[in-house]
Amino acid sequence: MEAVDLLSVSVLQMEPFQEDKKLLPDHLLRQPGHRSGLYPRRIEETTRLPGSAGILYSARGTMPTRILLADDHALVRQGLKALLEKQGFQIVAEASDGQETLRSVEKTEPDVAIIDINMPVLNGVDAARELKKSSPKTKVVVLTQHDEDQYVTESLRAGVRGYVLKSQAAVDLVHAIQEVCRGSIYLSPNISRAVVDAYLSKTHDSADPLSGRERQVLQLVGEGKSTKDVAAHLGISVKTAESHRARLMKKLDIHETASLVRYAIRRGLIQA
Repeated sequence: MEAVDLLSVSVLQMEPFQEDKKLLPDHLLRQPGHRSGLYPRRIEETTRLPGSAGILYSARGTMPTRILLADDHALVRQGLKALLEKQGFQIVAEASDGQETLRSVEKTEPDVAIIDINMPVLNGVDAARELKKSSPKTKVVVLTQHDEDQYVTESLRAGVRGYVLKSQAAVDLVHAIQEVCRGSIYLSPNISRAVVDAYLSKTHDSADPLSGRERQVLQLVGEGKSTKDVAAHLGISVKTAESHRARLMKKLDIHETASLVRYAIRRGLIQA
């Protein structure tokens, strides 16, 4: 099959997906030679109808997998929608930022949310962290250009079930959706093995001392929002927003906005 870069979001016909019938150990393990890296033993019940070209259907009925697309670029969402609908998936909602993603997931209850990391208002990792608490049945797949270790480990700790690089072939995104719906964890093949080992052993501690709310405030400040704007975006009072900002600056030992912006860039909360 010809490889297609996900950045070009081209549409192609996928090969039928083959089930893996092997019994899996109780702990997560790596299957050498298999395109998806990690599997848990507990596999959710799914079935594929005769003649389906890699299309995953829920065991609850014959409805196709329901998907939400979250990316701040409309052209990317349109291309992904065309690709996935051609494969039989149902796109139930789209979002252009992290906060809109949370609202749309609550409203539509998709099976899978495909989200980018670099989104305004609320980044993809923090959105995934919130979805893990508010919508635990929705599986999150990150589709991103970032292959750096910190992004992968932060995403996994946030509850992300699939991590796909935009530089990979389009088939990888379809495989990721299929695997997370089965109850597995999917990582793009070239994700560092050391990163996965660190996540499994829990030895890679995050250097970020901030709470989830403080990260949200930091991202908005980094995007150039005033304290009043931050309060409006988060639905809190100006006084509370000021308190969050003062507390995060004290934790980070940062005393001016420019340094906050540089820290937000280093943490991947905003792009330079």
